[in-house]
Amino acid sequence: MNHPFCFHSFFIIAFLPVMPLATSSFAGQSPLSLEDVTKKTLAQNPVVAAARARWRMATKRIPQAAAWEDPKLNFRSLLARFVQIPANGFTDQAVSIEQSIPISGKNRSRERAAIAEAVAAFQDLRRQELEIILKARSAFIQLLNDYELLDLNQAEETALSQTIDNTTTKFEVGAKPESDVVTAQIERQKVTEQRQDLERKRSNDETTLKVLMKIDAFAPLPRPGMQKIRAVHLDARELRSRIVLNNPDVLQANAELAAAESRYQLAKREWIPDPTVSIQADHYNAGSQIASEVSGGISISLPWFNERKYSAGEREALDRVTAAQDALEISKNEAFGKLRDQLQKIETLHHHADLYGNTLIPSAKENVSANQAEYEANKTTFENVLSSQRNLWEIEAAYHQHLTDYQIALAELESVVGSDLGFFG
Repeated sequence: MNHPFCFHSFFIIAFLPVMPLATSSFAGQSPLSLEDVTKKTLAQNPVVAAARARWRMATKRIPQAAAWEDPKLNFRSLLARFVQIPANGFTDQAVSIEQSIPISGKNRSRERAAIAEAVAAFQDLRRQELEIILKARSAFIQLLNDYELLDLNQAEETALSQTIDNTTTKFEVGAKPESDVVTAQIERQKVTEQRQDLERKRSNDETTLKVLMKIDAFAPLPRPGMQKIRAVHLDARELRSRIVLNNPDVLQANAELAAAESRYQLAKREWIPDPTVSIQADHYNAGSQIASEVSGGISISLPWFNERKYSAGEREALDRVTAAQDALEISKNEAFGKLRDQLQKIETLHHHADLYGNTLIPSAKENVSANQAEYEANKTTFENVLSSQRNLWEIEAAYHQHLTDYQIALAELESVVGSDLGFFG
């Protein structure tokens, strides 16, 4: 049975015969490239900078978590004695140093948890970067489409101006009625008015891109230019594997699970006391030596007498592990669901772009030529000629919009998968 989006060896093919590398609107400037936009957006974005700072902070917590407890230095000295005793009956000064030895491995469990939390913070950084890249690419592609529609509008106006000139010449010799000239002039005025809306949309999309790049909204921006999209093999099973390995949401959930497991191991190790080793030097008042005697000792806590506390902590940590496992499963399912919908969307837009580019546009051009020939032979009305031209322009505009949506869908797919699939070079 054919699945709607299981297109097996599906290839992304560029539909860019009318979309070559755009010419810059600014003399002496090269076209604005997608690579430059992406780099500037990532370098200047404050959201990405904040996420990067959080990741760096998380990495700094790793050596702190792995460190031993600080050694303790104690000093004791006699201040006053109110009884008569022999000079060497008691020590008058004592110095001791003690150190807790983490034989239970609690510090290693804390270190593993801190490493996992740093990985989770890094995946949050990657997610922010992917979101910013998607916004930048979408804005870039939209702006590129605006210029293409403006070029198409200019071509419409030029064609109508030629039609008006030809019709006027024929009207002057009595071959065509004046109404044909007036109708063509009205149509050209409509096209001119449409250009105002297209210019407004281009301005809005340009502002959006400038804001993402942190460029002055009133500064000039070169016309965007993008080469053909590369043909890339897409396979649903391979993309599922890529999601598990690269999707930041999945990897972050996996890191949070690792952190929860380390915290659970830490809770279990709380039952194991870490001994504290101490060395003490005492000095008698009448003694001539600096240290009259040296002694050593060891002490441990007794967690077994506080079973309720540590049992509750262990159960809490285990519940966190269970919750993290569920969150990981949910994250995977959501990512696979997004992949399924995105592949369906790409296939649909691929179909639309193919249909319009390879079938509808050639047919519409043939229809225009046929109506023009019949009009010259007085077999059809001038309204039919204009209607066929208007239909061609509408189909070409729809084709550009489908192509734009298709390219944005490819950028969205890379964001869902979490890795560069090679569409944009």
